[in-house]
This record gives sequence, C-alpha cells and structure tokens, in this order.
Amino acid sequence: MTLDPRTPVIVGVGQYVDRDATLDTALEPVALMERAALAAAADAGLAGPPQADSVRVVNVIGWRYRNAPRFLAERLGISDAELLYTTSGGNTPQSLVSRTSLDILSGGLDVALLAGGEAFRTYLAAKREGARLDWAKAPDDDQPLSFGKDTPMNHPDELDRGIGAPVQVYPMFETALRADMGNTPAEHQARLGRLWSDLSHVAADNPYAWIREAMTPAEINDVSPSNRMIGLPYPKLMNSNNNVDMAAAIIMCSVEAARRMGIAEDRWVFPVAGSDCHEHAYVSNRESFARTPAIELGGRRVLELAGLTIDDVSIIDLYSCFPSAVQLGARSLGIDPLERQWSRTGGLTFAGGPWNNYVSHSIATVVADLRARPDEYALVWGNGGFATKHAFGVYATKPRDGGFVHDEPQAEIDAMPRRELAPPADAAGRAPVEAYTVMYDRDGAPERALASCLLTDGRRAWATSDDRDVAAAMTTGEWVGTEVSLTDSGVLVPT
Repeated sequence: MTLDPRTPVIVGVGQYVDRDATLDTALEPVALMERAALAAAADAGLAGPPQADSVRVVNVIGWRYRNAPRFLAERLGISDAELLYTTSGGNTPQSLVSRTSLDILSGGLDVALLAGGEAFRTYLAAKREGARLDWAKAPDDDQPLSFGKDTPMNHPDELDRGIGAPVQVYPMFETALRADMGNTPAEHQARLGRLWSDLSHVAADNPYAWIREAMTPAEINDVSPSNRMIGLPYPKLMNSNNNVDMAAAIIMCSVEAARRMGIAEDRWVFPVAGSDCHEHAYVSNRESFARTPAIELGGRRVLELAGLTIDDVSIIDLYSCFPSAVQLGARSLGIDPLERQWSRTGGLTFAGGPWNNYVSHSIATVVADLRARPDEYALVWGNGGFATKHAFGVYATKPRDGGFVHDEPQAEIDAMPRRELAPPADAAGRAPVEAYTVMYDRDGAPERALASCLLTDGRRAWATSDDRDVAAAMTTGEWVGTEVSLTDSGVLVPT
C-alpha cells in the first residue's frame, strides 16, 4: 500500500509513575509530563524531545496552571508551538487523539506532543499538612487554545438534592443493572468481586500501574477499615483511585514527518478510526439507568468506520472508574467482561485514576501491545461524567485504506427517547424504585439513602432520606422495584 504522506501515526508513547516521593521530592504535574514526554521521545528513537508544532495537554484537576501546555513546552525546549489545553472529562485523551489525527490529515499539523498528568496524591498531602506548593501558575490572561465541549453534567434539581458526585451516581447505575440482569444482591456482589479481581491481576502485570497487587474476589468484596463501604454496593476497592502522581505522553505526526525524523516503521501505530458522542447530558433525563445508547451507537460507528466487528478486536481497554461503567460499556459494545479481555492497564482503581488523563495511559499501553502483536486491532473507550461523554478509538499497525476516519453521531442520540424529571411536589405519593444507593460515613455507618423512582406517567423522580434508620434498612435485600412513598419535598419513606 502506498501511504498518503499526511496519514497520522503514533510514533512514541511514554508513561511515568512517581509512587514514593515525599513532599520535598515530589514532582508537579508538568514535571511528570516532562518525564513521560522524554520517555515517549526515547520510545520513538529520538535523541531528545520532538520539535512539535503543537503541544496539547489534557486538563489538570489537581493544580490550576491556566496554561499547562506553555510550562510543558518550556521544560522541553519546544518553542513557537501551538498551545492547546482540553476541557475536563475522561473522554478527552481519546478525543484529543482523534482531533490531532484530523489536523494532521488536513495538513494543518505535522508533529504534535500530547500529554497529561496529575500529582493529586502530593496535592492532597500538602493540603493535609498545610504546606505551600511552589508550582507554576500562569497569569489569568495567559490562555492557550481550548479543545473540547464543556457539556453540563448536573441538572439543577439533582444538585438541589445533593446528588452530584460519581460515587453517588455510579452505584445507582449498578443497582439498576443488577435488577436488569435478574441477579440477587449476593449473586451480583460475587460478580463484581470477580470483575475487579480480574482487573487487579491485569494491574499486577503492568509496570506503570499504581497498585500492583493481585487480589481475590473476597479481598475486593470484604468490607474492612481499609476497604470501607463508600456507596452501596461499592467498597473502596471498587472506586476510582485518584490519589496518584502519574503522567503519560503520546507523540503523533504525519507519515511524512515520521520518515523525515528517521523513526523506524516498527514503532508506528495508526489511529484507524474514532468517534465521539454523549448521552442525554443529565442523568435525570436518561431513558434507563441500565443502558447507554450513546455507547452502543458510538461504538458501533467506530467499528463500522474501521471495517471491523467487535469480534475482530483482540486488544480492548474499557474505561473502568466503577464496575457499572465497565458493564454498561461492555454490554453496549457486545462484550462479556467475564469471558473476554477488557482491560490492558488495570483500570482506575489499580492502574490509577489520574482524573481526566487515564485514557492517555490506555492508549500508551495498547500501542505497546500492538507493536508486540502487529496483526491485531485495539479498541479504546474513554468516558467522562456520569457515563455521559464517550470517545472511541480503533488502532492498528497498518493504516486503513483511505486513512483515518471520524464521526460524531450526536444528532441520532439527541433524537432518542428521554424522560422528564418531576419536581418533588408532583411526585408526592407512592412509586417504585428504579435505582438506588446508600452512602456511608467515614466510620462505615449507613448515612444517606438516594433513589430514583419512576412515576406512572413515565417521569423520573428523585427521593432521598437522611434518616439513618432508613439508610440502614436499604442496605439489606433488593429495593429496585419496591414501592416507596415520596413526600412533597422529595423525602423517601419506606412503606
């Protein structure tokens, strides 16, 4: 095949994990990115950092740089480059690869450095100790180009009810999935233990994983002071672990530039296809808590663009912040996570959940996989919000005929059914529970019950209770399908 010189290709990837640093020796996020970028350059066979036309950085949560790309470029000696900074979301690294592929293909870009990193463990340690971090910060008027959509995540009524955190919402997806699968709570908990045990074994073999300890299902599920319950049915080991210091970098360029830089072709991995889309933005308006139609459509579309089916893909990394995210993604893509390989890193619990940047580590990992298995295909799925924003990428060591392709099937998703949210006064009365969770305090006691209920007119209603006796009662048995009473202020009362 004669390659179009504008074909985008990944030529170098690097990861850096700083597990043992103290406050005196810890690196700030852009310093972690610098280490990862130098590793990516070495991986490409370059003598030093690439003279990139664009430095593109995934949004940092743990420090407000304002212009993180500038500080990274300065550390690497890259001058006169375009500086681009993403919006938030775990989907953004994959979206950034797709955007960069399109920019290279169109001729607007030759060489790009993509990077992201977090030093959140150090940030929290400094906060606990009252220490001042002397990290870089740009003035307010020093702003890079922005990439990404700031899709709103929380309906005002959700926020009014104190429902606005992933640790609250993903467990509700889980109880809805459990009921939809027809599992008892005990059966489903055993399933979750097995899923996350499998994930820990992947991390144990990943040199860049934060926690490299293979765990049994019982160790995952057993509640203890070090594995306290967070939001039913998730103990701590089923939650994303953001308390990490780690970074990843990806060097992308045109085939023409790769040849000009003398990068060996056995380092080349091609982005074949990409897609981006999002569910109905507010959880309150989703048709079901047990389905993710945007993953179904976006995943199907990226595979169609690549000329593949899911059975043609042997290297898969699904976004794995919580077990419900994995299961929603897997069932939408046609994957049985108990039977097929679905993570190459160890997920956000064990490999590490550096906020927006986990998928950069996914991509770096599957690039290495593909070099070792050059006749295979890889699929990466990135997720932002509450299983809200989705980005998909297919990768291979051989380019697609016709080059990289991308689609955003958002109009089709926007036309899909949605539910209206009933205000508390309209919802007063009896209604069945659709999904629920119980939040626990730091001492391990049930503290607050959260539930979504479906009204006879099809609308959704939120119900909450701060009565600890109610919260405790909802930790036993199955409450999905159980009829409860809602007061005109939205308080849940068992019947």
